[in-house]
Amino acid sequence: MSNGKVYEGSCFCGAVQLTVSGEPAAMGYCHCESCRRWSAGPVNAFTLWKPEAVRITQGADNIGTYNKTPHSYRKWCKTCGGHLLTEHPGMGLTDVYAAVIPGFPFHPGVHVHYQETKLRMKDGLPKLKDVPKEMGGSGVSIAE
Repeated sequence: MSNGKVYEGSCFCGAVQLTVSGEPAAMGYCHCESCRRWSAGPVNAFTLWKPEAVRITQGADNIGTYNKTPHSYRKWCKTCGGHLLTEHPGMGLTDVYAAVIPGFPFHPGVHVHYQETKLRMKDGLPKLKDVPKEMGGSGVSIAE
C-alpha cells in the first residue's frame, strides 16, 4: 500500500459503501465460467487487494454472501443486488470488481482462465490458461 491513496466505491444503489487503499496486488480480466455467470457478462474486470486494504464503510449488515466453492465468497447488496466483491481466502486476496470503484485507475495486466473465454480480446496482454503459478495455477500462456 505504498501510494496511500484511498478510492471509494459502492453497490448499485449506494446502500453499501467501501474503500480500497494503496495499490492492488493485481488487475486484469477473468474469463472463467463462474465469473461470467456471476457478472452476467462475457468477462469480469478484477482488482485484487490484500483484505486489510478493503474496508466496508457503510451498510455492512446489508451484505449477502454466497460461496459456490470454498475458494470464493461472493458478496452483494441485499437491497439492490449489486455485486461488490469476492473474498478468495486461499489466495489471501479480495477481488473488488473494477466497476464498483469508478474513480480507481484500472490498468489491467493479465487475462486469467482465458481457455474458457467467450469474448476474444486482442489487447496485447498476457493470456493465461488458468492463473499464475504464484497463485496456484499452471502459469501457462495461450495465444491471443
